Order: sequence, then structure tokens, then C-alpha cells
Amino acid sequence: MAATSPAAATRLPTDLEGAIRELKRERNAVLLAHYYQESDVQDLADFVGDSLALAQAAKKVDAEVIAFCGVHFMAETAKILNPDRVVVVPDLKAGCSLADGCPPDEFRAFLAQHPGAKVLSYINCSAEVKAMSDLICTSSNAVKMAHHFDGQPLVFAPDRHLARWVAQQLGRDDLIIWPGTCIVHEQFSAKRLEQLRMLHPDAEVLAHPECEEAVLEQADFIASTTGIIQRAIDSPARTLIIATEDGVFHQIEKKAPHKQLLQAPGMDESCACNRCPFMRLNTLEKLYLALRDLEPRVEVSEPIRVRALKPIELMLELSARK
Repeated sequence: MAATSPAAATRLPTDLEGAIRELKRERNAVLLAHYYQESDVQDLADFVGDSLALAQAAKKVDAEVIAFCGVHFMAETAKILNPDRVVVVPDLKAGCSLADGCPPDEFRAFLAQHPGAKVLSYINCSAEVKAMSDLICTSSNAVKMAHHFDGQPLVFAPDRHLARWVAQQLGRDDLIIWPGTCIVHEQFSAKRLEQLRMLHPDAEVLAHPECEEAVLEQADFIASTTGIIQRAIDSPARTLIIATEDGVFHQIEKKAPHKQLLQAPGMDESCACNRCPFMRLNTLEKLYLALRDLEPRVEVSEPIRVRALKPIELMLELSARK
């Protein structure tokens, strides 16, 4: 029998969406997708959510395979919670500027400068950084998680804008902050946002707390991606200016098609800088191949997984409390 050619091995079916659904059944796979994914990926997912909701969903998974359409740290979190299940991602290069900007060795040295401080890490970090943390948070629950350490020295990593916003909400001026930023949310221009608001005086501005302070100062509502989506649906405003990755538009448009959605302007008019280049590496074609080949897989070494599991589970426990 002739060997299969490389071209044939990567040949894609005409009906990609149908083929992916069939592979999900064959593999007993569940597809988790973040709101920042392309709309066709979101529509195929069994569950779409923000980082907290995806972690909660991953905790409850009973499928044999988890196909994670998000970025690498999210898939790592799923693997930490499900060590005996296969976790695949469409593209291993789907990373995160926040995670990349907080290398474990440098973070370890940073913590050594602050002995005795508790460590609250935003979920946008590597498994190694999670393993050095006392508690994990997401933008949905960051204030609540930081409140858990009232009266104690606290390191917050790796997003400095989220840390600043959390500190303001809690009235704290003593957070020890790692100086990381998100390459998407730091691109929004406060000056151009002000100009856009003048053109749409009745618009409501919704912003993610990873944005710079000058942008947040102009926001009528600040929340995580889930909070932004829900507010956009519930808001009496007909026009909404949204300062986060525009993948959220898909869910809003499905539930509130009468709303006019405007992307908050970036600093560079020549590029779609408000789209996460890492999130958008995941495509239907790559998802099909990942389910077909069960590659690329996300793995976490057992010593790191065990240490990282504790602060993640504490986050999930505290998040469930009223």
C-alpha cells in the first residue's frame, strides 16, 4: 500500500463545521471557547465564556478530550484541573502578552524581594507562576479575590492596569504590582475615545479593567468580558462604545441586534490592534486537525500542576460563595 502523502494527510473536508461536529462525537470531546475567538469557532463551541466561566466549565467536564479554543494559559488551566484528560489546542503559538511578560524565574526573584507577602495572580499567567501563587483571580472576580487578603501585604501580578483598578475599588494604596500589560487593552487611545464620544454623545462606554486609567476614566461601566456583554444587552443606550477585544461583538449582536456597537479607537488607525493576535491564531482548520490528530496537546508537569491546582481551586471555591 502506498504511503499517504503529506498533502493528503493535511487535506481538509469541504464541510469543516460538520466534520468538527463528527470528530467531537467520535472523540467524546468538549469544545471550550473564549469570547475573543472568531465567531465561527464560538458558534461551534459547547461552552463560550470568559476566563472564570471557562475554568468553572473545565472543572465540570466529563468528556475524554477537551479542545480549548483560547490561549495557552487557559488550556493549561484546563489541564491542571483535568490531569487525566487529553487537552488539545488548535495552535500552540496562541500565547498571551501578560503570561509572556511574567517569566517564572524573574517572578520568583521578584517575590524574593517581598518575603511574607501573599501572592494573587491574574489567571493570565503560566502554570509555573500559578504554582507560586496563593490565589488566582480573573477580571470577573479580581476585587473579591483581593478582598480575601485584606490587611495583608499583597503582590498582584501580572497586569498593572487591573491591579491599579482593583486597588482603587478596595481603597488600597499598598499593592505590590508586577508591571505587565495586555497588548490589546493598552492600545486604546483615550484622546481618540474622547473624540468618538463627542460624535456619539448618547453612547454608553463599556471598558475592560485591563485598559489604561485614562480610558477607564471615560467609561460608564467597567467589567470583565462577561460583564461587558451582559451590560451591552441590558443597557438602555442604543449606541455602545466598547473598549475590549471585538470578539465580544458576536454574542452581543446575537442577543441585542438592534444595538449600534462601536469599537473604542486604538492609537494606530492603520491596524486592527484591538484584536488579540494570539486568540485569532485559532481557526476552524486548525481545530479540525487538532481533533483529528489529538495534537498539539497541552501538558503540565505533575509537580507544577499540583502546586498550581491549590490556588485555582481556592479561587473557584471563593467565587462560588455569596
